[in-house]
Amino acid sequence: MLSSVRSLLREIEQSQRVEIEFHENWTPQALQQVVRDNLGSCPLVVVSNREPYIHNRGPDGHTVVQVPASGMVTALEPIVRACSGIWVAHGSGSDDRRVVDRHDHVRVPPEDPAYTLRRVWLTTEEEEGYYYGFANEGMWPLCHLAYVRPAFRESDWIAYRAVNEKFAGAVAAEAAGESPVILIQDFHFALLPRLLRERKPKATIALFWHIPWPNAETFGVCPWKREVLTHLLSADILGFHTRYHCQNFLATVDRYVECQIDHEHMIVTHNGHVCRVVPYPISIEWPPRWLATQSAVPVARDAVRRRFGIGRDVRLGIGVERWDFTKGIVERFLALEKLFDEHPQWRGRMTLLQVAAPTRSRLPAYQALQQHTLAEAERINEKFGKDGWQPIVLVGEHQEPAQVFELYRAADFCVVNSLHDGMNLVAKEFVSARDDEDGVLILSTLAGASRELVEALLVNPFDIGETADAIRAALEMPRDERRQRMQLMRRTVKENNVYRWAGRMLMDVAHVRQRQALAESRPAGEDQELATLTARARATSGAPGQTRTGTPSRETDFKSVASTGSATGARAAV
Repeated sequence: MLSSVRSLLREIEQSQRVEIEFHENWTPQALQQVVRDNLGSCPLVVVSNREPYIHNRGPDGHTVVQVPASGMVTALEPIVRACSGIWVAHGSGSDDRRVVDRHDHVRVPPEDPAYTLRRVWLTTEEEEGYYYGFANEGMWPLCHLAYVRPAFRESDWIAYRAVNEKFAGAVAAEAAGESPVILIQDFHFALLPRLLRERKPKATIALFWHIPWPNAETFGVCPWKREVLTHLLSADILGFHTRYHCQNFLATVDRYVECQIDHEHMIVTHNGHVCRVVPYPISIEWPPRWLATQSAVPVARDAVRRRFGIGRDVRLGIGVERWDFTKGIVERFLALEKLFDEHPQWRGRMTLLQVAAPTRSRLPAYQALQQHTLAEAERINEKFGKDGWQPIVLVGEHQEPAQVFELYRAADFCVVNSLHDGMNLVAKEFVSARDDEDGVLILSTLAGASRELVEALLVNPFDIGETADAIRAALEMPRDERRQRMQLMRRTVKENNVYRWAGRMLMDVAHVRQRQALAESRPAGEDQELATLTARARATSGAPGQTRTGTPSRETDFKSVASTGSATGARAAV
């Protein structure tokens, strides 16, 4: 057994060398090398509710391709492109059925096909119960500190289970071979790990939870908490944005599920199955592909000001969100109002351009939010507007990624004051767009990105006065300070880009597969001991998902772990 563990540790040391080798150069090619060296030709399947490309029928009857406003899509799409995998998602576009083949496949991206999108079709009743009901009226508010009461209905739970079953069948059909790698995305598919385990016992399953995980008491509100938790624990790896969310999950499992938990190494053993809980702070591609076609910053500024009727001498702030109650859009408007009340010299000299892409508009909470947002924008504009100037320009429609990047480049500052967010990739996109090393980021401390982008102006989004002060500080910040802050943030996003996020997760997946192979080769009775021992060895060694010496990160949750992890320590533990 010790010989087997030492063999695994040699593989771990190799993965650490890969981390150091790529360090500041995690690219699609580097990710492909990681997949080739660690997973070989193993099939890779990604599962999500939202699809990366939506085909809708335009007013002229022709098909229009749209990239949805989704942080999850922003992060995952370049990975699947790099690995040529299969993406399974709900087909929601009005022309989605028109473009697929008889197997419900379509090759994407349209301009340069690199992977296959498999669409799953849902009935209106299924979508109503699974997506709008249990997922977005139940789980979404439950996991966010936005103080919207979650709604749990048995009919929604039944639909949620049925849709998870439907996706399990589709994924199993697409996942070739006995032991595919399956990457499940988000809270829409909490039941999928066990359902897939039943169909593909030897699959390596990782689920990444893109939203926060609440404390145990809060999660206890869910009537089906034990079913959700036990299904999740059938995954080999559960990923969250921060170590804090991992700890919340472990505390929740500890309260509601009978199992064995190693809190130090974040390992859960349930019914003989070992599940590792790991922090993987998600990111974006570097460099972002949308930057290649962008005009110079001065040109972008002129174009944006002309398009939205903003004067050339007016300073410009930008906000880009889905129209969601977790994003703090109304609080942002109130902070702007406070700034103009207390510092009237900025009236007529600064405008906030707010993009709010409609989402889940069929739900009452979202309808009320949209009405409230419109009313507040109108009230503040009437209060301060003069001579053709408005303090708020509200764009309540979807903007394509290239348009959003132009807005980022035109802005003097960007406000991300989420009331609660797992990560928030708008903050990282804004930083990546500013190759002129200018602009100021105002960032909520309740967004996971604040643990990495510490050079932003960090604010409590519920403190309107603090947010107003941050806007004023952004407007008055000297050019040298703006440059220094932006340089540091750009280095962070570059080094910790989405390819590194995926590479670390996939290296962990590869080690799970090695552990499984070792367990299968051992005599009966030793499997569980070996699995737990190797998992602990990997955790002690400073496994991917923790920051190591030589790969600095501003993710403060990881620093204490990084300072103690080493392969030598793992050998000593063994």
